[in-house]
Amino acid sequence: MKYYLFLDESGDHGLTKPDPDFPVFLLCGVLTTEGNYEIIRQEINKLKESIWGNKTVIFHSRDIRKCEKEFQKLFDLDLKKKFYEGINKIVSGSDYTIVASAIQKNAYIEKFGKLQDDVYEVALSFVIEQAAMILNEKEPNSELAIVIERRGQKEDKQLDDHFQRLCGRGTGKLTAEQLHQVSPTFTFRNKKENINGIQLADLVAYPIARYVIEPDRANPAFEVLESKIYRTNGNLDGLKLYP
Repeated sequence: MKYYLFLDESGDHGLTKPDPDFPVFLLCGVLTTEGNYEIIRQEINKLKESIWGNKTVIFHSRDIRKCEKEFQKLFDLDLKKKFYEGINKIVSGSDYTIVASAIQKNAYIEKFGKLQDDVYEVALSFVIEQAAMILNEKEPNSELAIVIERRGQKEDKQLDDHFQRLCGRGTGKLTAEQLHQVSPTFTFRNKKENINGIQLADLVAYPIARYVIEPDRANPAFEVLESKIYRTNGNLDGLKLYP
C-alpha cells in the first residue's frame, strides 16, 4: 500500500538569534494512505470552493491567523465561523497520523551550541524514522512517498543529500535495510502547485508548536488535532522534543 508523508514547518530553523516569542522550530509530518489522502484533498477543495468559489486558494497558517491576502474574507464573522468549522471538521474527522519534531532552540543551543548539526536535518531524521517505524509495524513492505515544499535550490539539495545519507546508513533506531522496507522516496513540490497535503501539515504544525512553547496555555486548535498525534500506551511518541 502507498502512504504519503506530507511535511511542513512552523518557525525558522536558524539558531543565530532565537525569537523570544517563538523560540521553537517544529517540523510536522502528516502520514496517510493514498486513498485517505484523496478524501482529504477533496474535502479541502470543497471547503475552498464553498467560501472562495474556487479551489486555487492556498491555505497558509499565518495568512489565515492574520486574515491577510485571500483570507481578508475572514473579517466577515459568518464566513470565518463557517471556515473554522470546516477546517476543524477536516482536521478532526480525517484519517491520518501526525508525527512531529520540535527543536527548543534555547535549550538546544545551551546543550549543543549554535554550530551543531542543522536542526532541520535533526527534525527530519526523527519524522522519517518514526513514520517508517509506524509503517513497518502496521503495513510491512509498504511504499512511503515523502512530500515537502520547495524552499530554495541550496536548501533543497542539503535536505535531499541528508535523505540520501539516511537511506544509506539508516537512522538512530532503524538500519538502512529496515528503512528500505517502506521504499521511501523524497519529492519537493512548489507552493504554487497547491498541494493540499502540505497545506494540512502547515495548518496543524502551528498549534503543535504553540503547545510546545506554552503547554499550559489554552489552545483550542491543538485540542482538535491532539488525538491525531501518534501514541503508544498513551504516550505522545509522535511528538519529539529536542533536546
